[in-house]
Amino acid sequence: MVDLNPRRQRLAKEYARTQRWLGLAEMLLSAAYLGIWLATGMAATLGNLLAGLHIWLRVAALGAAIGAPLYVVTLPLAFYRGYTLPHKYEQGTQAVRDWWMDQLKGLLISVLLGGFVLELLYGLLAWQPLTWWLWLGAALLLFNVLLTNLAPLVIVPLFFKMQPLGVDFGHLQQRLLALAARANARVRGVYTLNLSSRTKGANAALMGIGNTRRIVLGDTLLQEFTADEIETVMAHELGHHVNRDIPSGILVGSVLTLGGLYVAHLALQAGMQRLGLPDPADPNTLPLLAAVLGIYQLLTGPLENAYSRWRERRADVYALQATANGPAYASALTRLANQNLSEVDPPLWVEALLYSHPALKGRIALALAFANAGSQARAA
Repeated sequence: MVDLNPRRQRLAKEYARTQRWLGLAEMLLSAAYLGIWLATGMAATLGNLLAGLHIWLRVAALGAAIGAPLYVVTLPLAFYRGYTLPHKYEQGTQAVRDWWMDQLKGLLISVLLGGFVLELLYGLLAWQPLTWWLWLGAALLLFNVLLTNLAPLVIVPLFFKMQPLGVDFGHLQQRLLALAARANARVRGVYTLNLSSRTKGANAALMGIGNTRRIVLGDTLLQEFTADEIETVMAHELGHHVNRDIPSGILVGSVLTLGGLYVAHLALQAGMQRLGLPDPADPNTLPLLAAVLGIYQLLTGPLENAYSRWRERRADVYALQATANGPAYASALTRLANQNLSEVDPPLWVEALLYSHPALKGRIALALAFANAGSQARAA
């Protein structure tokens, strides 16, 4: 059984606290930025200048005019959070050049996908001004399913090298495939991801859906964890499949998204007169929509996190039942805390508001309690 490293936990608390403050700073900066657009009416002024353009070009131009400065303003915070801080706490392994390359790739993906959604939004507003939110919610649901399916083939390879697990890990591969078979999860194989090119942290996932689903192990996991520990970690991921957490998560996320779009619809109807806009499909409404959806996401985030923690707890239970190896799972979670610099016992308010997983202290305690119960049952 691996023990928690007291020094690493002291660093983990500092690291987590700093990340929270930086996240708050970024949120306030973004809110102030959108507030300026709303208070000054800059969108209307810019819209008048772009009035001669085709509506598609107007939407793209206004989206770029709002999004580009926000990206530039928040970029120093992103650099500090994503590069400087991980290296300061000896978690980051990425060269600064590679970090900037990742930012460029992420920006291009965001522009392409975000631009598509933005054009779709205003196209639907023009076509169905009263029910656009229903149509957009349905389109985003299909879009989400498609991206989940294509992520292992299109998105992930842009940032990481994914390759089949080598012959040196043949025995581990057979154990994981057998575990997947017992969970009735059809997978295309076991793959490894070069997480070490960016971080010292370890991770694993059941990636993709349908014909793209595969078991993915970070190379940092393979290097530091025992086969028993890796098996329990993957059993947790397979627990999400058994409990149908992926489709239910997509569904719950889509319902929350639909609620946000409806709130944005109500805000748009109420704010049009104040903004002096006769047409809801006028791109000048973009700052208002962005602000409303941002506030909605902030308010509903804790609810979504609570639902996620419940799903993660069920996956933990499945992992313990499927492997009957509480000590290995407790050891794996402890090793994750040490290696990933994860705070095992965050303040309760932090866990309630910000955590999508239960705190590691409770998860480790659950694994040890399961192990103790098994020992007592065998003794009896």
